[in-house]
Amino acid sequence: MKLKTLLFTVLVLLFAGCTQETQNSLSRSLQNWTGTNGVLDVYAGDKLIHRFIKIDKVSTAYGTNDSKLRPYRYGYGIDDINFNGKKDPGEKKVYFEFSDYSTSYIFYERN
Repeated sequence: MKLKTLLFTVLVLLFAGCTQETQNSLSRSLQNWTGTNGVLDVYAGDKLIHRFIKIDKVSTAYGTNDSKLRPYRYGYGIDDINFNGKKDPGEKKVYFEFSDYSTSYIFYERN
């Protein structure tokens, strides 16, 4: 029992000593490993025009040769054609991309 307490204390201290960006990266890694039930709503003005459901993560694109961040995000999810929030016959898992600059979107987790 003492070993578990000591190990937990060491991990907490190591995590607390990390920069905020490192903590965020570790948190994202844990979330990506555990999975989520994400929803991405895409808007044109105030109108919902597209919804993807059952997304496990949305990733930021990096350049292949220069490793610089690209101005878009991508992921995989179910194309919720009728916006009802559940997978219906004919709705398939698809790859999607959206721009950080020109796309109005909300990404959230549905429990």
